[in-house]
Amino acid sequence: MTKHTPPFSPEVRERAVRLVREHESEHGSQWAAIQSIAAKIGCSGETLRNWVRQAERDRGVRAGPTTDERERIKALERENPELRQANEILRKASAYFAQAELDRRFRS
Repeated sequence: MTKHTPPFSPEVRERAVRLVREHESEHGSQWAAIQSIAAKIGCSGETLRNWVRQAERDRGVRAGPTTDERERIKALERENPELRQANEILRKASAYFAQAELDRRFRS
């Protein structure tokens, strides 16, 4: 699986979010500021809105998982199938060895 490289660096994202916060008062709404700045940096308004919302969650001013929490959730979701597979292997091995022990005792 190839890792997706975002088209915008973290520095560009941070700068765009900062510009929205700094210039929001000059526009009629946050959305108007987002649209204006998104056009200047070459991303969609919706993309920049998502960056702003995530930054608000990271700062604790909006409910929802922070960036660190989201990354941890993704890591756990990747780990979960591996753990399920390991548990299934252990369950089958345990049943196999339990049966082998019963067979050994029966023959003795």
